[in-house]
Amino acid sequence: MKLKKQVTVCGGAIFCVAVFSLYLMLDRVQHDPARRQSAGNFPRSQISVLQNRIEQLEQLLEENHQIISHIKDSVLELTDTGAISPSGHLPFRSANGSWVLPFDGRPTFLSVQPLDCQFTISELFAWPQMLDVYSLLSFDNVDGGVWKQGFEITYEPNEWDDEPLQVFVVPHSHNDPGWIKTFDKYYNDQTQHIFNNMVVKLAEDPRRKFIWSEISFFAKWWESADVHKQEAMRKLILSGQLEIVTGGWVMTDEANVHYFAMIDQLIEGHQWLEKNLGVTPRSGWAVDPFGHSATMPYLLKRANMSSMLIQRVHYSIKKHFAATRSLEFMWRQAWDIESGTDMFCHMMPFYSYDVPHTCGPDPKICCQFDFKRLPGSRVNCPWKVPPRWIHFIFNISCFRAGVLLDQYRKKSKLFRSKVLLVPLGDDFRYDKPLEWDQQYFNYQKLFDYMNSHPEMHVKAQFATLTDYFNAVYKANGVAPGTRPPDYPVLSGDFFAYADREDHYWSGYYTSRPFYKNLDRVLESHLRGAEILYSLAVAHARRAGLEGRYPVSDYSLLTDARRNIGLFQHHDAITGTAKEAVVIDYGNRLLRSLVGLKRVIINAAHFLVIKNKDIYRFYQTEPFLETDDRRATQDSLPQRTLIELESSPRYLVLFNPVEQERLCVVTVLVNSARVRVLTEDGQTLPVQLSAQWVSAVEMSGEASFMARLPALGLAVFHLYDSADSPMTLRSDTLLRIPGRGISQSFNICAPLEKIALIGEKQFIRRKDDPQEVRVQIQFLTYGTRPSKDKSGAYLFLPDGNAKPYSQREAPVVRVVEGPLFAEVVAHYQHFQQTVRIHNVPGVDGLSLDITTMLDIRDQNNKELAMRLVTDIQSGDTFYTDLNGFQIQPRRYFQKLPLQAHFYPMPAMAYIQDSQYRLTLYTAQALGVSSLASGQLEVILDRRLMQDDNRGLGQGLKDNKRTANRFRLLLERRSSSGKVISFPSLLSHMTSTILNHEVLALPLLPWKHGVPPMRTFAPLAGTLPCDFHLLNLRSIQSLDAHSPSPYTALLLHRLGLDCGLEDQNPGFNCTTTQGQLSISGLFRGLDLQLLQPMSLSLMHSQPPLSNDSSINLEPMEISAYKLKLC
Repeated sequence: MKLKKQVTVCGGAIFCVAVFSLYLMLDRVQHDPARRQSAGNFPRSQISVLQNRIEQLEQLLEENHQIISHIKDSVLELTDTGAISPSGHLPFRSANGSWVLPFDGRPTFLSVQPLDCQFTISELFAWPQMLDVYSLLSFDNVDGGVWKQGFEITYEPNEWDDEPLQVFVVPHSHNDPGWIKTFDKYYNDQTQHIFNNMVVKLAEDPRRKFIWSEISFFAKWWESADVHKQEAMRKLILSGQLEIVTGGWVMTDEANVHYFAMIDQLIEGHQWLEKNLGVTPRSGWAVDPFGHSATMPYLLKRANMSSMLIQRVHYSIKKHFAATRSLEFMWRQAWDIESGTDMFCHMMPFYSYDVPHTCGPDPKICCQFDFKRLPGSRVNCPWKVPPRWIHFIFNISCFRAGVLLDQYRKKSKLFRSKVLLVPLGDDFRYDKPLEWDQQYFNYQKLFDYMNSHPEMHVKAQFATLTDYFNAVYKANGVAPGTRPPDYPVLSGDFFAYADREDHYWSGYYTSRPFYKNLDRVLESHLRGAEILYSLAVAHARRAGLEGRYPVSDYSLLTDARRNIGLFQHHDAITGTAKEAVVIDYGNRLLRSLVGLKRVIINAAHFLVIKNKDIYRFYQTEPFLETDDRRATQDSLPQRTLIELESSPRYLVLFNPVEQERLCVVTVLVNSARVRVLTEDGQTLPVQLSAQWVSAVEMSGEASFMARLPALGLAVFHLYDSADSPMTLRSDTLLRIPGRGISQSFNICAPLEKIALIGEKQFIRRKDDPQEVRVQIQFLTYGTRPSKDKSGAYLFLPDGNAKPYSQREAPVVRVVEGPLFAEVVAHYQHFQQTVRIHNVPGVDGLSLDITTMLDIRDQNNKELAMRLVTDIQSGDTFYTDLNGFQIQPRRYFQKLPLQAHFYPMPAMAYIQDSQYRLTLYTAQALGVSSLASGQLEVILDRRLMQDDNRGLGQGLKDNKRTANRFRLLLERRSSSGKVISFPSLLSHMTSTILNHEVLALPLLPWKHGVPPMRTFAPLAGTLPCDFHLLNLRSIQSLDAHSPSPYTALLLHRLGLDCGLEDQNPGFNCTTTQGQLSISGLFRGLDLQLLQPMSLSLMHSQPPLSNDSSINLEPMEISAYKLKLC
């Protein structure tokens, strides 16, 4: 009752404040001389202003009403469900059998301002979407003649009489940082020779040009090059002969990667360029990723680039774009109602980026102008007509130049300007001095001939990528990055990619899921380590203790940034490298994971010490222990065992999420008599469950509910205590096949209920009488019996999936307790755990699903999990792109089954007018919806053969893999829009899945345990539609320590407000994109606030330190801060 009275008083106070605000504003209108009019006349403009003010006040009153309602709901949730136990202390079972817990009882609310929802209102597009293109095309694969996947191209000889054709030949070498060989092996065997030849051969003729993309290789060469080579390379770049394109650490994959890692590897590459060369990339180059994401043009645009090039696009789409002369277009984000996100994009029209498929439509002819394939070379032309050396003899030069010009002209007919791009290169080209001479000498002779004959109406030259784009802009009379007149605008992405026939590259979305999961773990650790390190260094500087703090941990951050960046390469995270290369990647990732845990532990040590004057760092005596350990790069983590005693063991919990977090934390203990206390001595309810360490050894899992500060560290005490009435053991029911135990059971929590009765499975929310059927099925796909089979890249199934079957029914274990309930089903090849958390807020509103896989005894099988529901989703479903945005998908009868699988880095959902069901993932996997009401995800693939895309191996190195998911059912309150976004709850659910709480036990310390306290770095709360993407220490000239500056990266989320509001478990408000940085970090002063480009290379004038920043929905922005 007392709590209800307090809430009533609080609500009344808020209402009074709102009414008083209304009175003051009306009084201001009445007494303002500028607003008062003579003779009682009120101009229409003033009436409009007054109406707007009244509308704003009405919105304010409505928001206050919502806040009071949420507070009231919180109290009712605590009282009506019995969340405060009759004793006031102990957990108990309510009348419906669910557990009820005592907790801090702090009312929380969700308040999203109406103006923050206007962003998702737009219904119609004024420009084409890729779904429109898919609806239009027949995907019939008609033989196009010499251009097999295209059509015959013709032209009139006089078309260039008034405006000559400008041809820009761009030499390049595509270097994979790992594929058939490891990164180091490629560098030693080939890449270092390309650089060494480059500094010599480009200097021989100022007309020669070249482009380079992968900074990982460039940095490795630079570190070993002498000062003379470095200076020669710098001169080539400054003169414009060598251009760095994109400038990321790698040419990133675009399907499986998360946007955090995409940005981080771009920053790492650009920071290296800024420090060592002082150059800024202007154009993007992506010739080898297996499909292209709409996220990439947005990130490049935010990094101040103006143009980009892509290559691997479905051949039918290329044909359509070529036929409509739309191969160059403005790539616009789907939510952008204007043109602020537009990026000029060039799509290469033909099959590949190699020389036979870049000069024109006829590869037989183009191959004759790849002079590395001259007779005697180890590389030849498959069309049996080799190149010939270009001589000065007139008739030979005339004939060869005419043949090549014919291809140039035909290719140019596919574009809207008379400016033509012709890439000249392939994988690991130009590693021998001979090839430099072969290509450059012969092409220069052809150019000289063409340029000296005006009747040919052509000007040909070597060029960089930006040379080409600048010529296009100049020809159209527009500034770089600006839309030329009549050029098309397009939104959407280019998945799934098919290079021929029905060979869809949709298998690599799942290939090697173990490493896809490991990558996501590394990304979360990197982000957490960056944030804690930056805060610890800033606080150490403020306290004058920088000399005591291990600032040299910065080198561990650098190592992790680069290894994680390396793994974003399009043959790494994709799972498409040789087995030995995968092991090399895995060892790099494991080394970085160990280093990041060390950074986190060292930062946490400093930040939780109450009296910083007594802080001491001992290199050989860590203060805290890691939360888990991995024995090898391909093993699953093992939790750290906390050995309890009668004296307290201290536990530090790190919450890497930017909002306060109420969640269940589980640690491994050696005693069943565990007692957990908060920092201020409050005893917490504990659920104790058994965990078998081996066949004869058992330990206990102690789970307790903790409220953790945003981005903060909280301290807890653990005891071995015989008197622990708040520690309750889980109830366990084991269902063994043939033992006659009932097959009907359910697990429930106050907020949600799951029933599993034979084949009938459903979810029901506590506030919704309607049940939603959600049946989980497991299926297997085989591969075709023909010669074309599934492999690391391709998914070529032998038909529809077949139900997974085994001889006996699974052993099922049902566990129930006060904090969580779960069902664990043990199958032959996998073990699935479905858990419900009995926690108010985000953690308790979705199902936690873990599938432990081991398919190493299977041949040519792919294991899938299918959700079958009664949601009427029709032929439409939604998948995310890089965890950044949502892309609508549609099932088309005209496309084969494998064409309907798409990458799912973070989430996918189906919906109808009443419900949305979202599946969240902690690792990138392939997903589809093959029928209304279904979602299907491929869990793992074991394939015994190569799929003829160059790898030369199948997928036979499967690991025991834990795939982690969450499943959220939301009730919809409004119909869907063309553009779809997750709800606020949905964003939060994805965040908590991918950023787990880290539990760091305090090691027994011979120096004595110093007083510790919770570290809460934020003085206020971030608006809950803001995601703190990173707080990254910026490099200095010293590789082992950072500069005094920190990069703050923020993302304002796009929200769908048409779903039910749920109590998130913390106070959540939005602010229309406004945020004050000056008072954000507790105990630190802001001395610099400077807007930066996304990769930190371009700066804007600093803002005043007390300025508020403003982000539009979906905007990602970077700021340079100086905190002290």
